[in-house]
Amino acid sequence: MKLLYEGTKKLTFLLLILGLAQTPMAGETPLQVMENPQSCLSLIDEQLWESATEREKLLQGISYSIKYLQSNKAELDYQNYPIPEITRDRVYRSLIRFQELLNTLPSQQEFQQAIESEFTCYQSVGKDGLGTVHFTGYFEPVYRASAIPTPEYPYPLYKKPSDFDSWEKPHPTRLELEGEDGLGKNTLLSGYELVWLGDRLEAFLIQVQGSARLELTDGSIMTVGYDASTDYEYVSIGSELVKDGKFQPEEITLPVLLDYFREYPEELNKYLPRNNRLIFFRETNGAPPTGSIGVPVIGDRSIATDKTLMPPGGLVLIKTTIPYVNELGEIEMRQVSKYMLDQDTGSAIKGAGRVDIFLGSGEEAGDRAGVMSATGELYYLLLKN
Repeated sequence: MKLLYEGTKKLTFLLLILGLAQTPMAGETPLQVMENPQSCLSLIDEQLWESATEREKLLQGISYSIKYLQSNKAELDYQNYPIPEITRDRVYRSLIRFQELLNTLPSQQEFQQAIESEFTCYQSVGKDGLGTVHFTGYFEPVYRASAIPTPEYPYPLYKKPSDFDSWEKPHPTRLELEGEDGLGKNTLLSGYELVWLGDRLEAFLIQVQGSARLELTDGSIMTVGYDASTDYEYVSIGSELVKDGKFQPEEITLPVLLDYFREYPEELNKYLPRNNRLIFFRETNGAPPTGSIGVPVIGDRSIATDKTLMPPGGLVLIKTTIPYVNELGEIEMRQVSKYMLDQDTGSAIKGAGRVDIFLGSGEEAGDRAGVMSATGELYYLLLKN
């Protein structure tokens, strides 16, 4: 099996593939206002003061969230938000003021004093009700692909069929749409192929991820993004392997999973169709990867959460361990506090105890995302009034 990232280099989809998503609790209260917000507000994002690039990235992310919050989509999204005091207007005003402070206060000390004076914190209750949040990473993969089907590139990604909105439910299964071999011959999707991949698992992983940059055989770059999906819940192939006794839960890791399907490629015919949720794509014409609120996500400054629980577009402060590449080209883990924007969601990002950090595009981002798995804390910053 020919993966673009060879050997055991990691892909971003660890928790999605292994089925480690958290199921939200019924009636869950996702955020609690902190009685003593100082423990949150005193956290310092050191990178903002060490790198002008990091400040520019955060300001860009803030501008994207502000644009979203001015939209009709945001108005609809906030109509039924479960915490009455967290409104679209309050989230919007908080971002505007934070942006002003970041642009006008020249020193870290002045900035921190203003934040501590004007803002308060809402903390995620986490996966245990005590604020423990599990952080993972995702990225925009880059794969090789072809604009036409060839023997080397036979596995298609699909456009949304023109009559998709009128399809009766239950929708056809993945097996019915792709066929057992994943080639999609003589199915409802014939004629809706968008681009072809050389590796069936790569095509599946792009569906898990929801977007990709594709290096076409003529040297050009094609970008694709999520457009629609069939009406099924996500099923992880890792959890299915465990269910069938192929591995114990503690044994299965992403490298183990990749090695298994390299050794037994015929097993893809058995396990991929168990995830009936099939993703349709559209060409995005070079646009950056876009989050669920409709704005670009920014490497190391955008997160994905459960949007049935968390305020979309909101300003967040996280405290966790994140992998970085050091001067020797080695990945090292660093404990950090960082301001980010809540701009995306994901199939496996369920409940108040799960956050996925967007780590950028390409191989280095993929290596970092593959080892990103840590606990920490998640806070939302809002103006006091």
